[in-house]
Amino acid sequence: MCLGIPGKIVSLAPTGLAAVDFSGVRREVSLMLCPEARVGDYVLVHVGFAIQRLDPEEALETLKLFDEFLEGSGESS
Repeated sequence: MCLGIPGKIVSLAPTGLAAVDFSGVRREVSLMLCPEARVGDYVLVHVGFAIQRLDPEEALETLKLFDEFLEGSGESS
């Protein structure tokens, strides 16, 4: 089993890397497996690689579920 986290691409670098926002936390992510991704796209990220583009509604629903889980566990995002 693996865990992929949805994030939104906020900038692209000519090196094939992207800055991706995960609920306010930005990380550098490789687009090697998802070269068609662009700024504004939501991508599913696993171990530093964008593995697929996501439908924006699907990504936002997943992020909402993560927030609900964190609220229920006593943590906050």
